[in-house]
Amino acid sequence: MLSKLEIAALLIPAKTMSGLLTLSFAFGKSADSRGAVAMAVPLLAGDPREPILPSAERERSAGGLSLWRSGEEIAGSIRTAPGSDIEGATADLYSRVFGALGSRRLYRMWNLVPRINAGGPGGLENYRSFCRGRSLAFEAAYGAGFARSLPASTAVGTAADQLAVVFLAGARPPRHYENPAQIPAYEYPPEHGPRPPSFARATVVERPGRTDAFISGTSAVVGHATVAPNDTAAQLDCTIENLRGISRACGLGEGPGAAGKRHFKVYLRKASDLPGVARELERRMLAEGDRVSYLEADICRAELNVEIELAVRGAESI
Repeated sequence: MLSKLEIAALLIPAKTMSGLLTLSFAFGKSADSRGAVAMAVPLLAGDPREPILPSAERERSAGGLSLWRSGEEIAGSIRTAPGSDIEGATADLYSRVFGALGSRRLYRMWNLVPRINAGGPGGLENYRSFCRGRSLAFEAAYGAGFARSLPASTAVGTAADQLAVVFLAGARPPRHYENPAQIPAYEYPPEHGPRPPSFARATVVERPGRTDAFISGTSAVVGHATVAPNDTAAQLDCTIENLRGISRACGLGEGPGAAGKRHFKVYLRKASDLPGVARELERRMLAEGDRVSYLEADICRAELNVEIELAVRGAESI
């Protein structure tokens, strides 16, 4: 939970707070740059790193992938400059990820999409091109019933020219969950693009003595419709309710998952929304020991201003 001093610090202009800092995903035991992958998303406040597989050892890179392994689990990252072909680049990156998995199952994926709300060739929004490429790659790898294999995921925008994918996978079978208040993203109607988004709202992985849960990037969507377009405060209300709903659905309780180690990542389209969103999250969601990263990024729908994801590590069995 943020202290009163830290909350007050959020009132400092975001550009002063963030400088050139960006979020990094940390792999393995090393605390230096060799064990981290910097993502082109500016950090506004909070924790600059999220540990993905802390006990992992570096694997030899293959097919452009940076790989880390810990026992039966594997994590990695891959990126490319897609130019105007977001769809083709996405399908290619995902096929390389699938090739590295062997028999492992995907637990969690993060995606950065260049200029996510901009129009590409033929006028199709970059996010929708990304969704089509991702969906086609999943179908090629897992067949027509690929929706049963979809993990928790986040896709947000970046001003950089590189498409990036980070993943976590393992041999233990995961359980995937949906929010009863939302249509599964993979069942969205065609108005949201030629191929619907390919992800589950949450994924839970049980290990001996502990359970990890990953809640996807969550925003103000009910059914498949955007709630309160362009209204950050109202969207935050809906987003928090959606977080609570998916938390209940996957057994984390109303908390959600306060018994485990929690890391929230909050994506804001407008850096100026930081103080208000931080205060509300502190008041309504955060608990002692929580880690939070506030990031500036465009969201998958142009009318959305805020998105929140959550990783819960070491929760009680659910």
